[in-house]
Amino acid sequence: MLVWLNLALCIAAIGLAGARLSRYGDVIAEKTGLGRGWVGLILLATVTSLPELVTGLSAVTIARVPDIAVGDVLGSCVFNLAILVAVDFLHPAESIYARASRGHILSAAFGIVLIGLAGFSILLTRQDAMPAFGHVGLYTPVIVALYLLAMRTLYRYELREMAAFVEEVAERYPHISLKSAATGYALAAGVVVAAGTWLPFVGADISRQMGWHDSFVGTLLVAAATSAPEIAVTLSAVRLGALDMAVANLFGSNLFDILILAIDDLFYLDGPLLAAVSPVQAVSALTALVMTGVAVIGLFYRPAGQLWRSVSWISLGLLALYLLNSYVLFHYGG
Repeated sequence: MLVWLNLALCIAAIGLAGARLSRYGDVIAEKTGLGRGWVGLILLATVTSLPELVTGLSAVTIARVPDIAVGDVLGSCVFNLAILVAVDFLHPAESIYARASRGHILSAAFGIVLIGLAGFSILLTRQDAMPAFGHVGLYTPVIVALYLLAMRTLYRYELREMAAFVEEVAERYPHISLKSAATGYALAAGVVVAAGTWLPFVGADISRQMGWHDSFVGTLLVAAATSAPEIAVTLSAVRLGALDMAVANLFGSNLFDILILAIDDLFYLDGPLLAAVSPVQAVSALTALVMTGVAVIGLFYRPAGQLWRSVSWISLGLLALYLLNSYVLFHYGG
């Protein structure tokens, strides 16, 4: 029971601090004059992915559980896309795919490229077919280059389409100064870093005591915990009516999550990181690819039919893929 209590404490800390972190990040963006579309795609996505970064670095440097590090990243990509189901359910007027901007397709397409590269690299590295520079796989500089290209392209697109990702609203934080926001941001970040550092140890304990594979624990339990900020920020944005900010945060988080793989690889000194993980991790990458493709279909086609309340068949497909991925990892994770 103690390890499950530790997991619950980590989830609670990350969820509460992550929500505050994202709120103060939004305040800082407003006070400094940054557009909220850019906030949703870059600032909020990076901030809410901070637990994945800290957890990954802790997993590869201290806990020495590479499967949990990689499973956390790829599992978070799958989990972030599954959050779209909750957003669709909580958006009562109509399906989110009928209202969200088609501009999200660009960030989703870059997500497909980066996630596909990660899955491709797992399979090749396991077969010793991926070149490496010392302990760093060739995929690491490629991921970094593609991420920078994505950021440049999305920034230039944002300049042309200022309202592509978020509805503009009036000033929401007139009572909070930039100094207060920066202080609150730093304090919340400290809590997220502390909880994220402890998470891989908790995951490893659960894996040993329950007899579960590290790939399953990393992809489901740890990924769900480190995605708590994405959940808090996304649902908060939906309640505020900023649907495009919510969707942009999820797609942007997936882009940053794949960059975390490259960062983890730099700090994993025993060889290329992806050579040390179970090949079943590629299943999560492929699942995230298919789920992103399904989301793109929804954003482009804008299905009018609803299965229940505002939920469309696109969300039903995303939920089915998430459950299938969980089943495969539980039964066949190595």
